[in-house]
Amino acid sequence: MLIKNLNTFNNDIKKRRVAGYARVPTENEEQQTSYEAQLDYYTNYIKSRDDWEFVEVYTDEGISGTNTKKREGFNRMIADALDGKIDLIVTKSVSRFARNTVDSLTTIRKLKEHGTEVYFEKESIWTFDSKGELLITIMSSLAQEESRSISENCTWGQRKKFADGKVSVPFKRFLGYDKGEDRNLVVNIEQATIVKRIYGMFLQGYSPFGIAKILTEDNIETASGTKKWNAGTIKSILSNEKYKGDALLQKSYTVDFLTKKKK
Repeated sequence: MLIKNLNTFNNDIKKRRVAGYARVPTENEEQQTSYEAQLDYYTNYIKSRDDWEFVEVYTDEGISGTNTKKREGFNRMIADALDGKIDLIVTKSVSRFARNTVDSLTTIRKLKEHGTEVYFEKESIWTFDSKGELLITIMSSLAQEESRSISENCTWGQRKKFADGKVSVPFKRFLGYDKGEDRNLVVNIEQATIVKRIYGMFLQGYSPFGIAKILTEDNIETASGTKKWNAGTIKSILSNEKYKGDALLQKSYTVDFLTKKKK
């Protein structure tokens, strides 16, 4: 009789509803493989547990972890958890979850209040553990500092290129020039004629809208290969200092590596 009651009790134990979270920061081929591997891994890992019920593997591809605002998969997962649909979230590491210390701790506390735990495999941290928040604070701070270091290194690299006279030009969208063997500008004679025509019409009093209309009617191709011109494209050409032989660098720059705001 006792054995029967125990079996009934065990059958009535509610399985934990478990979701996985996978994120890769870039969209190159190597990271794509990592993304797909994470997706398969968490799906199989969660389904292999008899005491877990598979919910979904939420994903973000090509998204930075320094800010959660644009991470649709992450935000949808948190919303589902707060709606009582998830009991446990499994993810690779603290840095995969968030590289921003404030975002990480705020989200984890919010989830904890609603009964959802997070497990970070790499660090072996469970957020319901008494030491969980302390460890997450330390690991999140390290992840955030790593992001700061990467950002500063990228900035230094760009400034070093500028100091060496190396200027990056979006050749596929730069009418009148091609990229030479030494990666410098080479005049495209056919396109240069179009650029001269644009400046000539502007000096004759034509508006950017008027110039765009004429070029479209004449079936002239833009730098991107389309035959539909607009005033914005004309304004961009007329205001591009490179057409007079100058290069104005850092017209915009990232103010904060966490928010990604630019000036």
